[in-house]
Amino acid sequence: MATWIGFLRAINLGAKRKFPKGDIVAAAEAAGFTNVETYINTGNVRFDTTMRSRARIEAALEQAFRDRAGFEVPTICFTKAELREVAEHAESFGHGGRHYVSLLKQPPSEAAVAALEDASTAEEVAKVGGRAVHLLLGENYREARLTNATVERKLGVATNRNLTVIRTLAQKWCSD
Repeated sequence: MATWIGFLRAINLGAKRKFPKGDIVAAAEAAGFTNVETYINTGNVRFDTTMRSRARIEAALEQAFRDRAGFEVPTICFTKAELREVAEHAESFGHGGRHYVSLLKQPPSEAAVAALEDASTAEEVAKVGGRAVHLLLGENYREARLTNATVERKLGVATNRNLTVIRTLAQKWCSD
């Protein structure tokens, strides 16, 4: 039995994409996942499974979430070790401003990584490590050019969390 952490993309935005934590837990349990737990209402879910394939896990969750919520819920999963690595990598930047992490569904190509990182400026920097894009931004996120939408245009499906959430989840769910 392995523990995984899933990140749901684009839920609880606007009136039509509501997917409460209780429904997330119920859907995951109905799909056969155990020890399901959520953290804040932005689509962070921890669960145990005997499945080994990330693609199979994501597909099973996406089907269960679609059945329960009535809309598509792209889901991006990481092992405990992978999420811990994302949090540890973030510490290497020593960035004092806003730090967001876009979590990618698929590993990006080298060319796509280069294209995104080349879009960095002195005020906004993108650094890619595996399936995580660290967005080091100034104080005003709403005016940023490097956003999760930019990441998705260049690297594919992604969901974004601030570094505080990533750190908290790594501490809460990834310690052994």
